[in-house]
Amino acid sequence: MSLPVRIGVQLQPQHAPDYSLIRDAVLRAEDAGVDIVFNWDHFFPLYGDSDGAHFECWTMLGAWAEQTSRVEIGALVTCNSYRNPELLADMARTVDHISGGRLILSLGSGWFKRDYDEYGYDFGTKGSRLDDLGRSLPRITDRLSKLNPQPVRDIPLLIGGGGERKTLRHVAQYADIWHAFVDVDGYRHKSAVLADHCADVGRDPATIERSAEIRFETDDTPSDERVSTMLRFADDITAEGVTLLTVATGGPDYDLTAAQALVRWRDARAN
Repeated sequence: MSLPVRIGVQLQPQHAPDYSLIRDAVLRAEDAGVDIVFNWDHFFPLYGDSDGAHFECWTMLGAWAEQTSRVEIGALVTCNSYRNPELLADMARTVDHISGGRLILSLGSGWFKRDYDEYGYDFGTKGSRLDDLGRSLPRITDRLSKLNPQPVRDIPLLIGGGGERKTLRHVAQYADIWHAFVDVDGYRHKSAVLADHCADVGRDPATIERSAEIRFETDDTPSDERVSTMLRFADDITAEGVTLLTVATGGPDYDLTAAQALVRWRDARAN
């Protein structure tokens, strides 16, 4: 049975000088009809003023859990390097309870060197960070099984990335959702690699939900043209089996034009 198409919006916690702007954006996103609201796990802005305003990810998710009533919430994605795996499992279980079972636990190996350097983490290499993620995943799942009280639901685990040797192997072994940054041809290739890893570990690749970033370019092109380009990509990538599409927006404005267009597109497909 095919999964319904879902729409996520990533509210990037950067360039908002006051948290009230983010709180308002979360309310607007839920009211707009999105299915999932994500933030990200960084300590500094990734574009614009590199020393601009920025807020921390997981304390924010606790606030979102209380503020919202319908949408799922999560980070896109949590950096594995920043927290002890057992602690992260406990944090996830707690936010899951606060939200009434609406958390998605999303993980990646980390990549933004400034975060590591300024907060005192060992950056290592791409390979060592992926190996660390591989060691953390069984620890997280084991700790989740031991916590009292147990999570409200089996918390969905999303893994982000497309590394063919290690990341997609981790996806095959542990993930409920795979999130990729790909075009259509790239998705086809990565999906085939993932299928090979699933065969190696004895898993049906169809049991892994497919998620993709969808871009809404911030250029001088008229908004309706940018929406049309975005929706053509949405048609193309969902035809390949992707069912979760997430578009990003940052502060201080948190423009939801793209998310609202995707919600209308989703609803038109369903009718």
